[in-house]
Amino acid sequence: MTVHTTIDSPIGPLLLVGEEPATPGGPVALAWLTMAGQKNAPAIRPEWVHRPAAFAGIAAQLDAYFAGELTEFDVPFADSGTGSDFRQRIWDALMAVPYGTTTTYGEIARRLGVPRAEVRALGAAIGANPVSIVRPCHRVIGADGSLRGYAGGLERKRDLLTLEGALQPMLG
Repeated sequence: MTVHTTIDSPIGPLLLVGEEPATPGGPVALAWLTMAGQKNAPAIRPEWVHRPAAFAGIAAQLDAYFAGELTEFDVPFADSGTGSDFRQRIWDALMAVPYGTTTTYGEIARRLGVPRAEVRALGAAIGANPVSIVRPCHRVIGADGSLRGYAGGLERKRDLLTLEGALQPMLG
């Protein structure tokens, strides 16, 4: 059964969508974590059940993350069929980018042996990440150090990288 809730965060409301486990009492497998106005975010469907309590563990981890107390999430992901083998390889590589650091699209391509001609596909796979923040696509930047593409918006990407200490806060 697909369940959902919306939680508040310092970067605005977050929609959490997950699949309840077959075994009662187990954790919800996270299928989507999206921000208000995010590109490719799902719309809440009538058959989804609003169940905030199902996300208590994930919400607590997000609260700790935004408080600067958590640097690595422990969240099961739903196998929602949103990722090809290529996308899954890219998404796994995102999980290896440590908190407080950044990497580039080119570096991920090099590590995975993705040919130069397929770097755009790599960027599209990163952009298709359905579980923002938890699978840290915000840690990928341009080769020149610039903030590039983020489905949740570049301001939120900047906010997340600043929270993690990978960027200096902007003065002003």
